[in-house]
Amino acid sequence: MHQTNNPNHFQPDRLRWLLTNRGWGRTVQFRRLLAGVLVLLAAVLAVRPAIGKPPDRETALIAARDLPPGTVLQATDLAERQLPPEAIPAHALREHSQAVGRILAGAARSGEPLTDLRLAGPELTELATRRGDATAVPVRLADPAVADLLHPGSRVDLISTVERSPPTPLASDAVVLAVRPPVQGAGQQGRLVVIGLPREEAPIVAGTALTEGVAITLR
Repeated sequence: MHQTNNPNHFQPDRLRWLLTNRGWGRTVQFRRLLAGVLVLLAAVLAVRPAIGKPPDRETALIAARDLPPGTVLQATDLAERQLPPEAIPAHALREHSQAVGRILAGAARSGEPLTDLRLAGPELTELATRRGDATAVPVRLADPAVADLLHPGSRVDLISTVERSPPTPLASDAVVLAVRPPVQGAGQQGRLVVIGLPREEAPIVAGTALTEGVAITLR
C-alpha cells in the first residue's frame, strides 16, 4: 500500500504511535498533528456563515409610490419600513400620524424616506424663508396657468387683482412652499399655492385671497 510522506496526513498507525510512545519524536509529531487540526478548523470557520446579532433596524416612513409635489398625503401614499440607522436621514418621519393630511412640498420617489422638510409646515417655512417668524399661507391664483411656472423655492411678489391704479402689492419676495396639482372638475377655479410669508403680512394676504383675486409676479 502506498504510504504518503505528508507529515500532516492523518494515519491510524501514527496516532497509536503517538499514544504509546514518549520522547522528543512524539512531541514533534503531536505538534504537527495539532497544527493540521487547527488549519482544518480555521478553514471550516472561514466558510461557515457568520452567526451573531442581527443588524440594527429602525422604523422610517417612506413614500409607498411615486408622489407628485403638492400631494395631500393619505395613508395609502405611505408605508413604514425597517431600515439600517445609517440609511435614515435626520428628522425622518416615523409614523403615519406625522404625515397624513399634510402637503408634500416636492416630488418623492417610491421607497424614499420622508423628513419634516419634505412637508409644508413650520420647519420648511423657516428654512425656505430664513425667518423664524414666517408662516405658510394658501393662496388661490387668479390665473391657474401661472401655477405651472412655479415650484417650491420660487420667489414671488403677490398683487391684488382688483382694478386699482396702481395695483396694490400684498407681499414682496415671498417663497413658494408647495404647488397643488390641478383639481378635476374645479372649472375655472384657480390653482392653490402655499406661500411662505412674514407673520405680519400673512393676515393681509390670506384675507385678500378670500375676497379678491391674487396675482403673482416671478422674481
